[in-house]
Order: sequence, then C-alpha cells, then structure tokens
Amino acid sequence: MKGIQFSHYGEPKEVLKVTDSPIPEPGEGQVRVRVLLSPINPSDLLYVRGRYSGVTPVFPAPAGFEGVGIVDALGPGVDHPAVGQRVICRNSQGGNWAEYAVIQAAKVYPAPDGIPDEQVASFLINPASAILMVRHVLAVPPGEWLLQSAAGSELGRMIIRLAKRDGIKTLNIVRRREAVAELRALGADAVLVSTDAPIDEQVRNIVGPDGVNYAVDPVAGQTGTEMFRSLSVDGRMLLYGSLTDEPVRVGEDPRFTLSGRRRLEVYWLGYWLPRLDASGFFPTGRSAVAQLIDEIGGLVREGVLTTTPGSTYPLDLIRDAVTEAECPGRDGKVVIAPGQS
Repeated sequence: MKGIQFSHYGEPKEVLKVTDSPIPEPGEGQVRVRVLLSPINPSDLLYVRGRYSGVTPVFPAPAGFEGVGIVDALGPGVDHPAVGQRVICRNSQGGNWAEYAVIQAAKVYPAPDGIPDEQVASFLINPASAILMVRHVLAVPPGEWLLQSAAGSELGRMIIRLAKRDGIKTLNIVRRREAVAELRALGADAVLVSTDAPIDEQVRNIVGPDGVNYAVDPVAGQTGTEMFRSLSVDGRMLLYGSLTDEPVRVGEDPRFTLSGRRRLEVYWLGYWLPRLDASGFFPTGRSAVAQLIDEIGGLVREGVLTTTPGSTYPLDLIRDAVTEAECPGRDGKVVIAPGQS
C-alpha cells in the first residue's frame, strides 16, 4: 500500500515521502477505508511543519486529515457503516493521504447521495467551520457586519456565500488587489486590501466609529491585531488559525483594551465536533454531527458551501501537489487521489 509519511517536522515539499507498506487491518472499533480523494488543507501543512495545535504526531507520521472513501473492511465490534458504503473520513491523527486508511468507526460518516466525490472530500473542515462559526459559535444575526481575513480562501468564500444567504453583511480583507472584484462578484459587501491603510481605520470608514461586533481570523499577527482593534466595545473575534505564526497583540493599546468588553476566542473544529451533542447548537434526540452533515449537504446542493475543484495529484507527485496548494492566487482546492497513477 502506498501512503505519505514524514519522519520529522519541516517544509512539506522536503519532508513528505511516499512509502510502501502492507495494507493495514482494522482493529477493535475501527474501519478500513479505500481512500478516493483527500484534499490538501492549510491545517495539513501546518501539521507537517509542527505548527498545528492539538495533534502531536508519532514519527514516522501519516498525513491527511479529511477525505472521501469506500468502507473496505470492519474491525471487531463494528457493524456500521456497511462495507461498500461511501463515507466522509475524519482522520484526526492523519492518514488519508494513502491508498487505505484505518479510522475509528465513530469518525466516518455516511456521505450524502447525489454529491460528487470532489465535494465530499472537502465536506467537513471548511463547510462545517463556516456553519459552526457563523451560525452557532458567534450566532451572527441578520443585518450585522462580519469582518473576516483570508477572504479569498476556500473557507473565506464559503463564509461570504453563507453570510449572503443568511442576510449578514461581510467585510472582507485580502492581500491581492485583483481579488477585490472577484469577491464583490461573489457577494461580498465590502472588500479591503490590507496594505492600503490600517485595517481598523478602513473598517470604521465603512461601518462607522463603533466598529464591528463580529470577526473571524485565521491569520493572526498584525492582521489579527488590527482586526481586534476593529471590534466594538462588546465585539467578539474568533481566531481559527495562525498562518503568520505570530501572536494577536490584544494589549498593544491598553486604553483600547480596557475600554470595553471585547473578546478574542479560539475556534478549533477538533474541539467542537466531539462536543456538539452537548453544545445546544442542534436539537436533541439525534446525533448533532449527523444533523451538521445534513445541513452541509443541503447548502452544498444550493451552491453555498461548494468547494472550487482544483488540480488532482497521485501520491507519487506529493511534492508538486503541496507546492501548488500554497501558490498565491491558485484556482481551486488541490486534492490527492491515492488510486491514481
């Protein structure tokens, strides 16, 4: 069986290697999945670099957190999903960049019918985060402004479309000026270029001196710091990444920090998924994750939470794949097709 592993932290194109090993057998409570497609997400590459919180690899470590596949075998004590069923694969320890993956049965979910593999492969991390952050954790009301950075990313575009559907106005930060018209055409209410002026100044020029009540940021560093300064006195900001690997300096201006009740909170999908049943976000009586997947499926069918298809690579071209995945301005989500040669 071919798969991708890394033996130490480093740049993905340098440390990711193709390996060959026996096809694994599922253990107690596990299933084996024949992987069809697995995307390359920023979290995958942060993990390889040693900058991803919450998951510590045991070297040599596999990679690839999400994907779509076909259940191939069941371990002892497992009676569902059925062999042959197409499933969403949440491999929280990595391992979906391989021809076969062994995963806890509780972390594979039946894939909705009628949605192509290219969409199901990226079904969980970005679409689930868009729904949970906007509709549940922040619970942004219609008519409010939502400020976001990395607005041109796949998740950023999903947030624009979801917010438009829900009657929320989006204020979107980009680095590339050429992205402005594209995001406006997508439904963005306002687009800011981060280098034009301090973000908080640009924000208040649009929404007024009070600032915004809601913000989401995967960048941190100076961008996150200026976004925090854009908040109203009761504003909330979710930090869901750290692409700069630099801190958000909430205390940079003590007078500003102490003049309200602004909150910087962390959002991590790996925290919320096992806690959804107790979160109160979904009605009781049925698995909250199953309800979330149904919600995602409906919004994918509507075109709201669709992933833009990009290039597809076999395992042997993993270096080319991760290089393209980080190219500025690339078009679409890069995916690994383990069965492709």
